[in-house]
Amino acid sequence: MTTPTPRPNTPGAARVPLPGQHLPGAAGHGDLADPDKIRTEVRELLAELAGRPAGGAPGDESAGTDLARRAHILEQAHEVLVQALATVDKI
Repeated sequence: MTTPTPRPNTPGAARVPLPGQHLPGAAGHGDLADPDKIRTEVRELLAELAGRPAGGAPGDESAGTDLARRAHILEQAHEVLVQALATVDKI
């Protein structure tokens, strides 16, 4: 005779945690990577690039400042994507 194995839906039975439930991005923590939110953030950042034409006249010192600003915006968009991937990888 064998001992019956408790069913998962039996009241009072211990629940086995699912992989990733203990992580901050798991359900109930609200830190999940929302694809629409991520797309919106990246679009907003990339829209700043379209605001002004790139470059400038040769010898124009503002061209270097514009290039640095564009690089910073691209770094921010990259960071949004990296954080989203990190959240997905944790779950």
